[in-house]
Amino acid sequence: MVREFWSGLAVFAEIVEAGSFAKAATRLGLSASALSHAMRTLESKLGIRLLDGTTRSLSPTGAGEQLLLRLRPAMSSVEDMLAELDQARDQPVGRVRVNAHRSAAVHLVLPRLAALAQRCPEVAVELVINDGLVDIVAERFDCGVRHAGGLQGDMISVRISDPMELVFAAAPAYLDVHGVPATPDDLGAHRCISYRHASPGALHRWDFVRDGEMFGRAVPETFITNDVDLMRDAALSGLGIVCLLRLQAVPHLVDGSLTEVLPGWAPVLAANHLYYRSRRQPSAAFRAFLEVMRA
Repeated sequence: MVREFWSGLAVFAEIVEAGSFAKAATRLGLSASALSHAMRTLESKLGIRLLDGTTRSLSPTGAGEQLLLRLRPAMSSVEDMLAELDQARDQPVGRVRVNAHRSAAVHLVLPRLAALAQRCPEVAVELVINDGLVDIVAERFDCGVRHAGGLQGDMISVRISDPMELVFAAAPAYLDVHGVPATPDDLGAHRCISYRHASPGALHRWDFVRDGEMFGRAVPETFITNDVDLMRDAALSGLGIVCLLRLQAVPHLVDGSLTEVLPGWAPVLAANHLYYRSRRQPSAAFRAFLEVMRA
């Protein structure tokens, strides 16, 4: 009967879409060896080879391509049917996978999840922090959160924050030894804490604003990291001057462990947007998540 092939066919389609056993295993939450076994079983039952390549790089055979041509519309139809059933639930149920850069995850997404948990206790959220560029469709995320200008193309986007103010700051002990810069030009004589972007790996340029005009300045890169929380901690330990989101710096500015420098010179980052691919029927769980993110 066809029923005995269903699970294997779903695994086959996932492997082809992911491009490797390892990536498909990550998406499905299974081991690569389990998927390899499932494929061997399916091919044995069918009596025909469906995949060519290695465990790291795969492509469908001619027969596999023909199978996919029929399989994909059928699976899409089943997904649509399940989505329709999902809309009929009294309470949303399911998991929402979110990919966000760290600042957005900490200051925007996480604070709103308590409201979601109260309204929809059966909705689970998986929040993955990634400061680089991510293909949310290929990686099977329901949505991503990035600053405007860093959004993936062909997506629906919803603004979930105002523009984000930055601030330059340093520990008082550092300023006691090195002095307080009066203008960006003074930073050449200071130690500066810099950020390296996860992708494409470039160092973040220090920008400044004066009279509505933005300009950049090269600064000494005496400590470099790819984590904004570590940047803050480095500044707190007296390693140098840092550029942080004001939201991130406020508790330390209030308690005096950091001191703002170059007031009025810091630029403002673009607003954060939640973005997701267009779907005819997003799940009830995702719609509930989106509603609290809009708040």
